[in-house]
Amino acid sequence: MNRMEQVFKNGKAFIPFITAGDPDIETTERLVHGMAEAGADLIELGIPFSDPVAEGPVIQAASSRALAGGVTTDSIFAMVRRIRKTCQVPIAFMTYINPVFSYGYDRFLENCEEAGVDALIIPDLPFEERGEILPFCRKYGIMLVPLVSPTSGSRIETIAREAQGFIYCVSSMGVTGVREHIGNEAEEMVNRIRKVTDVPCAIGFGISTPEQASRMAAFADGVIVGSAIVRMVEQYGADCVPHVVEYVRMMKHAVSDIY
Repeated sequence: MNRMEQVFKNGKAFIPFITAGDPDIETTERLVHGMAEAGADLIELGIPFSDPVAEGPVIQAASSRALAGGVTTDSIFAMVRRIRKTCQVPIAFMTYINPVFSYGYDRFLENCEEAGVDALIIPDLPFEERGEILPFCRKYGIMLVPLVSPTSGSRIETIAREAQGFIYCVSSMGVTGVREHIGNEAEEMVNRIRKVTDVPCAIGFGISTPEQASRMAAFADGVIVGSAIVRMVEQYGADCVPHVVEYVRMMKHAVSDIY
């Protein structure tokens, strides 16, 4: 069994997101270990980018801090290699097509395999254009995770039929960020996906509280949280690890508690 098959094997998955290199690469490394021990089923690592179009102000600011601190894609690969010596939690890179294109598709995906990255999420890569990177993902055994949103319309079923690993369901319109209210669009998307595939669905964008996580986990296979954690990292800086670990433990309990 590969690491991605483990993510949804033991019930509902909790998937935290952090920006790699915020506040520094050493803290990111400690966060990955801490979140894994706290029950995270998959960890999303954002590769900082100067124009993260899908992100709200919290994660945009985290990208800016990481880039100002000198983090590079190569330093992130090196960090994952170190993590893999003692930790086997599945890891997905969340990035944009421009940094991957600039790095070189073949070189980037080869490094993903060599470092121990399991999946790739690219919010600004249209489904219809995935063909330019998919051959390299297959060559190196990296899963390309598709995204669907309330605006995907009739394409939802088409995207779902081709999906591997899991489907990232964007809960609502707009960019990432904490929301007080999350509508019913996500549940409707999951119901449509269920009719054409049994590939797991994870809900992201806007979830921050245990109550929201529990509600999403009632109909989805996993819950993704980013901005609420990144805000904690911003607040506490290098001292953020125990705060984030406690939050992850609480959220994992919330998604598991629906049983």
